[in-house]
Amino acid sequence: MTLDDEPGRYASKRDRLARLTRLVAILQAHPEGMRTGDIAARVGMSVRTVYRDLTALQEELRLPVWGEDGTWGIDSEKAFLPPLKLTQAEAMAVVLSARLMVRYADKYDPDLAAAFEKLERGLPPPLAEHVERTLDGLSKAPRDERFSANVRLLTRAWAERRVVTIDYEPARYESGAIPRRATVRPFLLEPSLQTHALYLIGFDEERGALRTFKIERIRSASLTPRTFEPPDPAATTSALRAAWDIIADQEPVEIVLRFVPGVAARVREAIWHPTQTLDAEADGSLRWRATVSGTIEIRLWILSWGDEVEVIAPAALRDDVAATHRRALERYATDAGAGAGPTPAAASGAGTKR
Repeated sequence: MTLDDEPGRYASKRDRLARLTRLVAILQAHPEGMRTGDIAARVGMSVRTVYRDLTALQEELRLPVWGEDGTWGIDSEKAFLPPLKLTQAEAMAVVLSARLMVRYADKYDPDLAAAFEKLERGLPPPLAEHVERTLDGLSKAPRDERFSANVRLLTRAWAERRVVTIDYEPARYESGAIPRRATVRPFLLEPSLQTHALYLIGFDEERGALRTFKIERIRSASLTPRTFEPPDPAATTSALRAAWDIIADQEPVEIVLRFVPGVAARVREAIWHPTQTLDAEADGSLRWRATVSGTIEIRLWILSWGDEVEVIAPAALRDDVAATHRRALERYATDAGAGAGPTPAAASGAGTKR
């Protein structure tokens, strides 16, 4: 394509955007629906072009456009939320929340980008420039069309309380797990700061229990016509409260840790888990307790403290962490012997401080 072709290409895009915008406005003005021929006459286009644009609204923009016996309409209540009237401070709070999500996102999210663009319009220049820089950074992230399509579908299912079926590929570390089709009642979509991923939390009908699904591992998803009653909020909150980060479908485990005196004050500065309790010991160390859902997620946090924490209980986790440190020591010792890296003693003090 030559430079001379550029104006024509952008003009074509503007024309198409104008057609789609007008088509949405016409459908919104006729909640009972309109026949394709009548729409074509209204916009001055062929029936074929109108049909192609209606399909684009459904498949590309994911709007709830419906068609029945040649009549088309749009469910405006599902398509658009009422406008938010935010103060500058409120808008900035939303921007900062989204900024946090962008920092931990490992792929482009078109819906997050669109939300940023709408926020940017109503902000004063200094704040708008901040949003623009965020959009610029987000635009450089890799695209994952399957992930984006699954997020949109699951968001709709969550909002409409619709049961979904998913083809799921479990993690390789899950012993004996094989790909399967699951029927799920979506209760929540939740991001994880620990894994930089997004998760579906819902009731797995085949397993008869609450389960957590990493959306990146969902190969395909589809809506079913079935709806479900919302879960008891107290029961759901209680289950999620036990999660260290995202995983809420494991048996609760009491964790007991001892932090060395040098980091005891730092540990006290944060509430790491809602169930935690702290007890100071005579030598200045800190005994930390909490009851969490399984040990998969908290294990990584414990290892991040290096030699500044000791697992007291449960015994299986203590053995696991000890074995991990032994393997690391052997690896560093081998590298040091070959002149390839620092000694184990030097390496032990080089970790990132929290």
